[in-house]
Amino acid sequence: QVQLVESGGGLVQPGGSLRLSCAASGIGFNFNLYHMGWYRQAPGKQRELVAGVSRFGGTDYADFVKGRFTISRDNAKKTVYLQMNYLEFEDTAVYYCNAGGRPGPSNAGGRPGPYWGQGTQVTVSS
Repeated sequence: QVQLVESGGGLVQPGGSLRLSCAASGIGFNFNLYHMGWYRQAPGKQRELVAGVSRFGGTDYADFVKGRFTISRDNAKKTVYLQMNYLEFEDTAVYYCNAGGRPGPSNAGGRPGPYWGQGTQVTVSS
């Protein structure tokens, strides 16, 4: 069974930064082989892709975070990170870690994998 545990969310002012972490574990779960992603869901909205990182380190981002967010992974620590800079009110959402998906947006064949974390709340407010 795969477990994904997010941390690092919180309250931040517009223009501020946060770093989310997602620690993966599970018997037989080879983190190195999995595509990892971050998704988010704001109140009243559908869950949407934020960023993804392949097992080779290639990255993809939603247009609304390009230049502001950076996804990375540390295979030795079985952890994926999301560095979020220049946060905006519209970034307020619950952020979820995902494992096992396909890269890219849904209209290009991308899709989330079967494994989800419990989510971490990010609130951007003045």
